[in-house]
Amino acid sequence: MSVKVGIIGAGGMLQYHAAGFRQAGAQITAVADPAPGAAARAAEKWGIPHAFESVDAMLAEADLDAISVIVPNKFHAPLALQGLKAGKHVFCEKPPALKASEVAEMIEAADKAGKRLMFNFNNRARPESRAMVSYIEAGTVGRINSAQAKWIRRTGIPGFGGWFTTKELSGGGPVIDLLHMIDLALHFMGYPEPAHVLANTFDTFITDKGFKGPWGIPDRADGVNDVEAAAHGFVTFKTGQVLSLQVSWAEMVKREEVSVVFQGTAAGGKVERLFGRDGLDATAIDACELYVQENGNSVNRSIITPECEDMGRISSAANFIDAIEGRAKPLNTPDEALKLMKIIDAIYQSAATGAPVSL
Repeated sequence: MSVKVGIIGAGGMLQYHAAGFRQAGAQITAVADPAPGAAARAAEKWGIPHAFESVDAMLAEADLDAISVIVPNKFHAPLALQGLKAGKHVFCEKPPALKASEVAEMIEAADKAGKRLMFNFNNRARPESRAMVSYIEAGTVGRINSAQAKWIRRTGIPGFGGWFTTKELSGGGPVIDLLHMIDLALHFMGYPEPAHVLANTFDTFITDKGFKGPWGIPDRADGVNDVEAAAHGFVTFKTGQVLSLQVSWAEMVKREEVSVVFQGTAAGGKVERLFGRDGLDATAIDACELYVQENGNSVNRSIITPECEDMGRISSAANFIDAIEGRAKPLNTPDEALKLMKIIDAIYQSAATGAPVSL
């Protein structure tokens, strides 16, 4: 019997979740969204048999083994907890929650229910990332001593006054929205235990509409813009490894850059995506490279991987189903999500206090 999935949230990410679940052989039996008519429209568009305007109703009435959560950040933890307590596997969009303590609650609920809890860290599923992991696991890189995680935008604020720029709903700005490269760097490094975080955030352009991104998210004149526009930080780990990070929606940079660069004991490397214009995948240039010393020469290897316009989103969703079915190792674990959120909490705490944070 195939896994039966209910999707919570009828927004743009539904298309990737649906494609991935179906690719892995799952059935999408229901979609729920409280916005009047949203679930019904999504059900018709994506061929989903049942639509609900209440999550309670979907969980009570639909035939489900699992749910996916595609809603504003504030509701990730409550809906994931509701699903786990109802005995469903949960695949949740990033960030895992607003703070680490919520992730701890989710882990406890998943353990109690005996259900799988995973998150859409889709950049781990990109062909470039999978290829790099294969070299790391083969020992080509050695131990990664240091890494640099970067997701920077010049004009990439996702609307003004909406939930993205309202800390109560989002948990923060680009640090929590663009956490993917921090996660990917940690993934390459073996997800070591963090020791200290020193960081600062900047809100210089957070109300300047000249820095709005090209996604067309409507502005709200009566809304709130109380999150950061950029952040820079440094993390040390109990293993002696270190990570520097730079994330921004609005910062004086040349172009959008999405990258992890690392320095290992046997090789260095880079996974990178460059955009010609912030947020438009059609102009993206991907790179996957290794840097080694051979026969007294500095050698740069370009690793050729398939193109992936969706940045791993479909493959990430498919992995959730494959992990449930025991066909594949999960691309991420709840314990990794907890470490990531502890680092994010510490970034904001260090920025607020002006002091390093010990973990």
